[in-house]
Amino acid sequence: MASFHVQGGQKLSGEITPQGAKNEALQIICATLLTEETVVIKNIPDIRDVNYLIEILEFIGVKTNRLNRHECEFNAKDVDLKQLQTPAFAEMSQKLRGSIMMLGPLIARFHEAFMPMPGGDKIGRRRLDTHFLGLQKLGAKLEYNFSKNFYSLKAERLTGAYMHLDEASVTGTANIVMAAVLAEGETTIYNAACEPYIQQLCKMLNQMGAKISGVGSNLLTIEGVNSLGGTTHVMLPDMIEVGSFIGLAAMTGSDLTIKNVSYDNLGIIPDTFSRLGIKMERIGDDIHIPAQDHYQIETFIDGSIMTISDAIWPGLTPDLISVFLVVSAQAKGSVLIHQKMFESRLFFVDKLIYMGAQIILCDPHRATVIGLDNKVKLRGTVMSSPDIRAGVALLIAALSADGESIIQNVEQIDRGYERIDERLSKIGAQIKRLD
Repeated sequence: MASFHVQGGQKLSGEITPQGAKNEALQIICATLLTEETVVIKNIPDIRDVNYLIEILEFIGVKTNRLNRHECEFNAKDVDLKQLQTPAFAEMSQKLRGSIMMLGPLIARFHEAFMPMPGGDKIGRRRLDTHFLGLQKLGAKLEYNFSKNFYSLKAERLTGAYMHLDEASVTGTANIVMAAVLAEGETTIYNAACEPYIQQLCKMLNQMGAKISGVGSNLLTIEGVNSLGGTTHVMLPDMIEVGSFIGLAAMTGSDLTIKNVSYDNLGIIPDTFSRLGIKMERIGDDIHIPAQDHYQIETFIDGSIMTISDAIWPGLTPDLISVFLVVSAQAKGSVLIHQKMFESRLFFVDKLIYMGAQIILCDPHRATVIGLDNKVKLRGTVMSSPDIRAGVALLIAALSADGESIIQNVEQIDRGYERIDERLSKIGAQIKRLD
């Protein structure tokens, strides 16, 4: 198990470029199963979760050609469905929640799919009902083996249908869309997720010959086609990395420029950081954060304490709530952080409290943060990364703290952030990986 040794309290400076979007990559790579033709994907993040998904596809017969560490060709002409029921496949796919998005393409193209209960971050209940209810409405028959914790889907054919999703699940919407593009007739999905990741998936599928309208809204209409062709797709930069770097600059009082952020796809992320008092400037498609020793949290118009909460798009992504909580710890003022979507994501705050942060964990979903205004620095400590997003939030806290910190279990961070130690070292961070 690897760990990071961090010497905190260092000012950073320079430029940093975000990786390709992790959450988009998991959908896009699964979509390559929908065609016999070659699909080229560019700007792939070289991270553990994405590389592991590529290994799973290779295991079931997808031919891949890594043109470089961020670009890959996929050809799924010779998929071996027998591999889906092997113990090796079960072991591999259980380690990655993103593997669930193989179901839609498999049932659409091959009329059957098998999948164990997927893994992923332990951030509370993450039900899969939306995925299966949508696929069942298209005509798939579901069986679940409780003893083996294994799902089976079969369908002689898929037929378009109207559905109103019970939740705007991003991965659920992706699975249903990927199945519907090869179904007979028209499918209407209301309350569909409309994150940029879903928009990118729909754009790529349309380039492959799908007929999807309403892209960018929560009402998608899909006219099924007989087959899809190959294409070349360029992924967006990772908005979660962009937000993490904004928070890092603020916490360390650093002058940073984040390059090529695809600003128009960031939604309300920049404005939400501005509500914490963090100054930033858009320069073309870059974001410049000037060095500032103090940033003050706004209040609501009536003077009441600011609340920052997550929501489905176009609201604030839940993947940045951990970063907002950490950044608030050194602001001037108070804020209520409300994590609505996952009941275990705030359980890392005990580590921040031990470092000296003034945080009251009200319940599993809410934490009140009383900012220290940099009058008192956080203290370095030894801690463990519980999940991807909390892990990078703790790394930001360690880089801003007085003294040394050890962050254990950094494999969690590696799942979502590409060579983060090397990239941060280039802009002045004192961070060393210990194996």
